[in-house]
Amino acid sequence: MGFLETLGVKCINELAIREKRVFLRTDFNFPADESENVADFDRMEKIIPTIRHILERNARLIIASHFGRPESEKDIQYTLEPFAAKLAEILDQDIYFFEDCVGMGAMQMVRDLKPGQILVLENLRFNEDEKKGSTAFARDLAKMCDVYINDAFGVSHRKDTSIAVLPRFTDTKGAGLSLKDEVDVLSKFLGMGHGSGLCIMLGGSNVADKIGLIRPMLDIADKIIVGGAVAHVFLAAKGIRSGATEVDESKIPLAKEILKSAGVRKVEIVLPVDFVVAETVNSTETMTCNADSFPEGMTAFDIGPETVELFARKAAECSQLFWSGPMGVYEKPLFLNGSVRLAEKIAKFPVLKVVGGGDTGLMLKKSNLTNSFDHVFTGGMAALEFLKNGGNLPGIDALKG
Repeated sequence: MGFLETLGVKCINELAIREKRVFLRTDFNFPADESENVADFDRMEKIIPTIRHILERNARLIIASHFGRPESEKDIQYTLEPFAAKLAEILDQDIYFFEDCVGMGAMQMVRDLKPGQILVLENLRFNEDEKKGSTAFARDLAKMCDVYINDAFGVSHRKDTSIAVLPRFTDTKGAGLSLKDEVDVLSKFLGMGHGSGLCIMLGGSNVADKIGLIRPMLDIADKIIVGGAVAHVFLAAKGIRSGATEVDESKIPLAKEILKSAGVRKVEIVLPVDFVVAETVNSTETMTCNADSFPEGMTAFDIGPETVELFARKAAECSQLFWSGPMGVYEKPLFLNGSVRLAEKIAKFPVLKVVGGGDTGLMLKKSNLTNSFDHVFTGGMAALEFLKNGGNLPGIDALKG
């Protein structure tokens, strides 16, 4: 029995969807470059099996997603039109696109859909109610469908309307094939405790979310390796300042508390010992310095070679590894090296090794190392929240019963 079945959540292959209107909430929030151009469409392939399953049953398919963080309605740089075009290319069939996600026009497009046809709605976040968990917005979306399917694991930790509220207004609902696959893999980590050999490795730039997840991880992990922006908060908590590197001062008390709790629980927190630094992220010259001897005016943008060796050695001592977040500003070639060298070493370890998606997955793709890991999730934060909450996520909970 799969994990979702134990929760009373059905998968799409258990649902009667033939010739029905199926609302598929997917995740097109793919990594983008500095100009907000989509840098990687590969994750779209993960939802293709669910889409084909729907089309083979002659259903009418309505696809919805968000992309980016638009600051205003109809912010054209965040339109989903390029995603609709890419999907049409992959499936080799025409796909309709509508410039809104609700309203009379959207409803008419849905009514006009014939069995086997696909409509992609505009970015859900163009409607301000998507982020509010709005009942009214959920009801408007529900009018367009007979069946709701969530195949967006990467955002299932959110309480957005289309994830956590809309399913409650549809009689028939379930998980897509990709979401089921992700949950089945991740559920192998549930129930672990100290002594199980679990290592959590965290990087990335999202300090607020990542540091809040470390404390509950103290109950399940033997080692927590910390790089990226979060590492500088922990170093500051130990009295080590990282030159001109920006540090979220408000999180230092929490970091001190975590370090103290880790000591009591005998969980090892591993921090960087050296960094690759430069004056700015666009500098063409870099240097390496120890964590406790930063040159004045320099900022850390990557971990150094000694840290790569340290992190790899500590990870090798464990039997399961979960990695979320690159160790440096991987988008810049000068600051990609630390993450890549670390990934190359970990790839050779004979342990269960999985990776949170997004930036970490894109970094592995750039390095041709994706196939060296057991699984790359579509969302690192969703996976961490899943572990933190014992398998409970708002998007999964909304599919029950």
